[in-house]
Amino acid sequence: MSLIVNGEPSTVDVPTTIAALLVAIDAPDRGVAVAVDGAVVPRSSWATHRVEDGARVEVLTAVQGG
Repeated sequence: MSLIVNGEPSTVDVPTTIAALLVAIDAPDRGVAVAVDGAVVPRSSWATHRVEDGARVEVLTAVQGG
């Protein structure tokens, strides 16, 4: 299955959830927000929210500083 993750083409196994995708891309456990096709997905839904073929996924991480 083909996705766009943070603007870059990516291929993942099907089916996949946001939680599985985050593990696959080695995203941190905390300080992360995810949007799929422009809609923010709540953390409580990551384990069940399936990512469809062709989806645009943005994974944002919090950065501390000033």
